Amino acid sequence: MTPFLLTDVLQEKLLQAARAARSRAYAPYSRFRVGAAVLDEEGRIHAGCNVENAAYPQGVCAEAGALSAMVLAGGSRVKAVLVAGATAGASWTTPCGGCRQKLREFCAPETPILTASDEALGPAYTLAQLLPESFGPDHLNMP
Repeated sequence: MTPFLLTDVLQEKLLQAARAARSRAYAPYSRFRVGAAVLDEEGRIHAGCNVENAAYPQGVCAEAGALSAMVLAGGSRVKAVLVAGATAGASWTTPCGGCRQKLREFCAPETPILTASDEALGPAYTLAQLLPESFGPDHLNMP
């Protein structure tokens, strides 16, 4: 399969959406705010933010929120993901293990997963790099 080529314009739109979502995160306990944006197969961008809960681990990750927004809007495939969570001097934020599995449901192995902070873009990965030898719908003979 040919890798998806993310244009600079789309990358900037994803970045803006993820940063805007991050600014709305509800993180009173960890104070670790995360925003995520996904680009669907129709070229639409869907964003989500983390929402914590006093009853750990009942919170919702930003990536899960973005995927839910995409599904609600009728999307079914993710072409690119951008996660904004790191701040200056911190390591880059990548999706947690649970979110990697959630992304696997909607992404191809070569789907780009980008990272960013408030100041800069960080490293980019593919889903296969973040979740090698993954389990997915194809193991259940699903499309």
